[in-house]
Amino acid sequence: MNKQNNQQEELNLLRKIKHQPQTSQRELALKLGFSLGKLNYCLVELQKKGLLKINNFSKKKDKLNYARYVLTPKGIALRTKLTLQFMKRKMKEYEELKKEVEGFKKK
Repeated sequence: MNKQNNQQEELNLLRKIKHQPQTSQRELALKLGFSLGKLNYCLVELQKKGLLKINNFSKKKDKLNYARYVLTPKGIALRTKLTLQFMKRKMKEYEELKKEVEGFKKK
C-alpha cells in the first residue's frame, strides 16, 4: 500500500475518533472497512506516535470494559495537515478533470 493510501486511512481513523471517541474497536473497524486486527494495530501505532491517548474505563464489575480515544494536540495537528493535503489533492484532480473536459468540448 502506498503512502497516500496510508495517510488517507490514518486521516479517516483520526476523523472517526474525533467525532466518536467512545466507539468500540469493533464498530470503528466496521465503519472504516478494517479488520479488527488492522484497527488494533493502527490504534497502537497512533498511540506510539503520540497522536492518540487510549483511556480504558470499566462501567461496572459485571460489564465489559470500554475505551475512550482522545486525540493529542499532535494528533489534532496531523489530522489538520492531512485534511489540507487531501483537499489540495482533490482540487488538483478537479482542475485536471476540468481541463480534460474542456479539451473534449473544443473537439
